[in-house]
Amino acid sequence: MAKQRIERLNSLLREVISDVIRKHVRNPDVNELFTITRVSISKDLRHAKVYVSILGEENEKAKSIKALQSASGFIGSTAAKQVVMRFFPSLKFLLDDAVNKHMRIEELLHQIEEEKNMRPQGEHENGQ
Repeated sequence: MAKQRIERLNSLLREVISDVIRKHVRNPDVNELFTITRVSISKDLRHAKVYVSILGEENEKAKSIKALQSASGFIGSTAAKQVVMRFFPSLKFLLDDAVNKHMRIEELLHQIEEEKNMRPQGEHENGQ
């Protein structure tokens, strides 16, 4: 039961925090091409890790995460008006690089497939 509640809270917080950032955060360092991929709230509901995927160069991503972290108090207090909780969790913004990892894996698989297709037709997989 508690696990389902935490999952619902994570989903709700993801939506609300994303909405607050898009509508209320006016920091030019925050890249507009961001997605909150997931939120992970602690069991005591006091802390939440907010994973953000950002398109752009590495320095832009770092600036955006830094700007979001500096605005975390504002984001939390604004979001707390939309979510009824006894205590709104403190927010920690983290860069979610899962998309980059996925793209790198796809690139490697594509390279393997190309190398496989470049082999002579009579050559077997086991080196014969």
